[in-house]
Amino acid sequence: MENAVSEKLARFAYLLEYESTPQSCIERIKQNLLDSIGCGIFGTTTRPGQIAANLVMELGGEGTCTLWSYQFKGPLLNVALALGIFIHSYDFDDTHNEAKLHPASAVVPAALCMAEELNSSGRDFLTALTAGYEVMIRTSLGAGPNAVKMRGWHLTGVCGTLGAAAAAGKLAGLDFPSLQSALGLAGSQSAGVWAFNVEGAMSKRLHPGRAAQSGILSVLLARKGFTGPRQILEAEDGGLCRALSDEYDFRRITKDIGKVFEAEKTSIKPYPSCRSVHSSIDAVKKLKSENTINPADIETILVYNSKVVKVQTGWEYIPSTPLKAQMSMQYNVAVAFLEHDVLPDQFTEDKLKDPQICDLARRVKVIVDPEIDKIYPKEFPSIVEVILKNGRRLKVRVDSPKGSPKNPLSYEEVKKKFLALATKKISKKRAEQVIEVVDHLESLESIKQLTALLA
Repeated sequence: MENAVSEKLARFAYLLEYESTPQSCIERIKQNLLDSIGCGIFGTTTRPGQIAANLVMELGGEGTCTLWSYQFKGPLLNVALALGIFIHSYDFDDTHNEAKLHPASAVVPAALCMAEELNSSGRDFLTALTAGYEVMIRTSLGAGPNAVKMRGWHLTGVCGTLGAAAAAGKLAGLDFPSLQSALGLAGSQSAGVWAFNVEGAMSKRLHPGRAAQSGILSVLLARKGFTGPRQILEAEDGGLCRALSDEYDFRRITKDIGKVFEAEKTSIKPYPSCRSVHSSIDAVKKLKSENTINPADIETILVYNSKVVKVQTGWEYIPSTPLKAQMSMQYNVAVAFLEHDVLPDQFTEDKLKDPQICDLARRVKVIVDPEIDKIYPKEFPSIVEVILKNGRRLKVRVDSPKGSPKNPLSYEEVKKKFLALATKKISKKRAEQVIEVVDHLESLESIKQLTALLA
């Protein structure tokens, strides 16, 4: 029934136990955690991450939560905000393709800070992460992610508050009515819009940090008896799903809950750019591997994709910020052709305004493909067609971008990515210690064995 959607979601989170979680889901969560830590450590070297860290240290205050790489412990709420910004600071963190959001950047900070505050075990931490992932992802699926995006909402920020509250509430041991209230309070703080895309503003980086902070705040309030709406998703007047779009489907929220774990359908990103352009990058790399193409001979590059992807990424690229480039189909396709890969080195200030990249980017056109439009975002395909000046046409279709459930990164590739990012700030020895601890997280008596390595 519609009036039981929020209750069923909360009850799932409340009753979830480590022993009832499939081992395949636990392993997926551990890989995503390792990936998010790598993204976050790298995030401490970025401008948004540095601003967030400096603010947290300026605010000061007593606390037990580790601000990664800064040898500083601060208050729960402030550190969670910064960690969320760290993890999402370079758009390299995990995604759920169909839900169109980044789960780790909202759920991991909330769970890790609460676990450190309470000295929780590794098992309890993993269970909380799983609960947070499921609540966050299922909320988005039920709201209708395409329609929510087209209305201008950023799903990571909007749904992240509930995922963060579920994870933090699980660790805090809230009783069931209090957990319901916490989710209601979290949904009441849902926020984040796509206006950042106009000039590549840092607000996109803020959204998951703020979601993590709001989720924890909701738990702290609920624990003291502060009530929130228990029908936060489905309430006729002001329920979150109804407010976000006209294409909500409450069945998506609870379908097979406890049997199918959406966390297992998440993707780990091989490229630090909008997930919706990844299949196009893969198509470019495939074209280049099968053909010798001189960029000077290219007349036009046509990218066939969905209407949402065209709106989200298909605008004219003008050099600005790294985020502006990361969200641009034109830039990503052009830089993949010219640089052979798309990694942090492809988003430096010099690259963003490189005349050759900008010239090729102007020859990239995004076209709505009716077939792809029907299946996106359930599937993330792309067709890239290169038209040469001599009239020759080369075309490739990629159905599942690298890193997705149907085309996953191996664990060795995940570790390689982690080491490449983490060693920008910490030693290789310490980074390898983090891998070892995450690999055996379920055996940790205290999560502080992990956070001590992140100080």
